[in-house]
Amino acid sequence: MGKFHSPRSAPVATFSMADFSLRCLLGGITPEVFLAEYWQKKPLLVRQALPGFGDWLDRGRLSELAMRDDAESRLVRFMRGQCLLDHGPFEADDLAGLPKKNWSLLVSGVNHFLPDGDALLHAFDFIPLARLDDLMVSFAPPGGGVGPHFDSYDVFLIQGQGRRRWEISAQDDLEVMDDAPLRILKRFQPDQSWELDPGDMLYLPPQYAHNGVALTACMTWSVGFRVPTAADMVGNFLNYLHDHLSPTGLYSDPDLKRPRHPAEIPDTMLNQVAAMLKAVRWDKNAVEDFLGRYLSEPKSHIFFDPPHPPLKPASFSKLAAKQGVRLDPRSQLLFRGSLFYMNGERVEAPPEILAILRSLADRRRLPPTTPTESLLPILHEWYISGYLLPGTAQ
Repeated sequence: MGKFHSPRSAPVATFSMADFSLRCLLGGITPEVFLAEYWQKKPLLVRQALPGFGDWLDRGRLSELAMRDDAESRLVRFMRGQCLLDHGPFEADDLAGLPKKNWSLLVSGVNHFLPDGDALLHAFDFIPLARLDDLMVSFAPPGGGVGPHFDSYDVFLIQGQGRRRWEISAQDDLEVMDDAPLRILKRFQPDQSWELDPGDMLYLPPQYAHNGVALTACMTWSVGFRVPTAADMVGNFLNYLHDHLSPTGLYSDPDLKRPRHPAEIPDTMLNQVAAMLKAVRWDKNAVEDFLGRYLSEPKSHIFFDPPHPPLKPASFSKLAAKQGVRLDPRSQLLFRGSLFYMNGERVEAPPEILAILRSLADRRRLPPTTPTESLLPILHEWYISGYLLPGTAQ
């Protein structure tokens, strides 16, 4: 296992995204060095990656999020040696009567509800946004955790309020318990252990075994990344082909002969269907279009809120000129060349607005400016759909 980078602790200060420093986040190394030496290769421990961090959420506020229908939440409890898993949304009584130790409440997609959380998630955009997933936050009383496990994706674990001990292992043995609702390892042999204070961060590559246990009541923020399986990608691509191909013709057999065995599938049918399937073809452009739609498609529980009543294009243009625009935190805007994909929908942009739309995709906001004649219809349509909002501040 490679050595850890653990710079000296910085003095604790009030955290603000306005004071955010990428070099501080990565412990004094550049994103290029991180990607070359650590990303999917070895862990990185950074003391005080986010000095003063941790006051955005407490148990009460996280519990409120866990009761929302549009949030993904889980409650993990350990009772009499057994792991119990419940999925939200929860009722207030479910969360008020929990014991004083040995449980964890986890809420995914906190970046959708907390503006500072959205800013924090996108502070990691030195990784392509097509790979960035969401920001999960967990609360645990002393002894709380989810058991020793591994993730199939990269993760940055940021300590908020309280303290947590992390044990990690580069072990190859990743066999999990058969009867547990989570992928809890049968055997866990930690290599190293640290206690993380507010503002500390631990990066772990995929398949790295780890176990976090709360030493005090604490909050942990997890920046996770998308790792679609090959089966998922292939299945979704076949669905894409089904929706976008228009094969012609009908099965026919004008020279049909009386079969010796009526139940046997005829050679003529097999050969004709094989020829039909052989006509199913795709190229790099089809894969490009599929990826844009697939990677920007919102998760099934995400819904957008169109404005009521919506502004007319002229009024929207005046407001954008005065306040700018920003993407809704739930929106995903990706691009490839002149093709832009907003929440699974494709837009082909003319050359004169490519730069400004790419800036919107990268920075997720545009400063106050009057939209051009070719830009206004696109922005207004996204605004009507609830994908984009007036104003640059959240």
